[in-house]
Amino acid sequence: MDMIKYIVKRLLLSVLILFGVSVIIYALARMMPTDYVDNQYSSAVSQGTMTQDDVDRIKELYGLAMPDAYLKLKLGEGSEYKDITFTKNTKADTYENHVVPGGESYLEWYAGSYDGAHNMRVVLEVPSDGGVCTYKIYKVTLRGTNTTESGDKKDDATEDDNNKKDNTIITLDEVLELKESGTFALVETTEDLSVIRQIVFTDSNGAKIDVAVNYSVATGWDKFVSILGGYFGWLGNMLQGNLGMSFKYKKPVQTVIFQNMGISFAIAFIATILQFAIAIPLGIKAATHQYGVLDYTVTILAMIGISLPTFFLGALFIRVFAVQLGWFEVGGLVSASLPMNANWFQRLCDMLWHMVLPMAVLVILSIGSLMRYTRTNTLEALKADYVRTARAKGLSENKVIYKHVFRNTMIPLVTMMAGILPSLFGGAMITETVFSIPGIGKLAYDALVVGDIPFIMGYNMFIAVLTVVGTLFSDLMYAVVDPRVKLGK
Repeated sequence: MDMIKYIVKRLLLSVLILFGVSVIIYALARMMPTDYVDNQYSSAVSQGTMTQDDVDRIKELYGLAMPDAYLKLKLGEGSEYKDITFTKNTKADTYENHVVPGGESYLEWYAGSYDGAHNMRVVLEVPSDGGVCTYKIYKVTLRGTNTTESGDKKDDATEDDNNKKDNTIITLDEVLELKESGTFALVETTEDLSVIRQIVFTDSNGAKIDVAVNYSVATGWDKFVSILGGYFGWLGNMLQGNLGMSFKYKKPVQTVIFQNMGISFAIAFIATILQFAIAIPLGIKAATHQYGVLDYTVTILAMIGISLPTFFLGALFIRVFAVQLGWFEVGGLVSASLPMNANWFQRLCDMLWHMVLPMAVLVILSIGSLMRYTRTNTLEALKADYVRTARAKGLSENKVIYKHVFRNTMIPLVTMMAGILPSLFGGAMITETVFSIPGIGKLAYDALVVGDIPFIMGYNMFIAVLTVVGTLFSDLMYAVVDPRVKLGK
């Protein structure tokens, strides 16, 4: 019963921890310097295949919108949608430096789409040839997102796959149901261009509808509310299992994670087994031969492994074993020489052969700290009274070490299990990048470089959940290996 109470208490605490982590992740993502959304859609906007309003809606969908100023339309008597306010994000610079000086007309500034309550939208269309201006009111149903070609197609025949430009962009999958339409015109009451012009709608039946236009610059509070709305919108979607569409990979974030973490898991799982199989026996041997040749040798090798950066050791391995000796491939998971009709066993062996160098790097860099940790714990256990008692009873040294000392040495090591789950499923970002392995770690790095915020937030929440679960698991295992620990007490 105490165990169940403890688990429930920890799970409730985990929810609070994950909430705090999600706030930090969202805040850091919002502060990223790269605006991948604007960069991705700049070509489509310049070509006219998308409008800036469409880009702003995509930002709002992912909780990334940051208002600068607002244009608001409030429909008056004569419309079915009387008193509904429709809002469009704009730039304060546009009004102050383009509209007021006369460089851009009010009609050009007002053109675009305005969103209102109950999924309603007003679209103002201003012909470039000076024709009749029209308005349309739609009922909008959002069905999700689509991926389409941006239309910016260049001859990529001379480009390799790594440098080829991806012309696919994410667009909103919306169904627009027309509810009302007609024409509109400005109400000119003054020649002062700093005075906001009002609008009159004329519907299809000829009825006049006064429209109050309001312009305002977003305040600090408006921006704070926008950030809060974006966060809780993202959080709500995440709790429904929807992490959004990756800007870079053009797939749902959860799909990208689960499709690519298998490779990372295979490499990390084998490396973790080798790490424990090598480091723990070496640590015990070093402790039982304290200050001997074996102890110094193992300690020096461990310190070398701890000190080497991942990217340096990986590049060194590639240089020696792949380039100079030619024993392994430089990177990737599939050999270029592998026949197209190769069976599954040949493909598996080829893939495992490509994993040798990355796994060797992970093992060498990780066994040092674990070995030193095991050595320290073993030395402390060897000084305990129960060890002297066991030796006094005439037990062999092997039985003393591997039956009595080893179990007590493992107690502190259990605390390290909290980091195993994230390392198994989260990928080795630097190692996968150096060896060009398409695992979840490399994908996360590539997404980080271009500012793929939905993927970055989804990936980090995935790691946070694994860390919390791993911590809970290590606490439970602590009670298993040490009967003196009573959970819930």
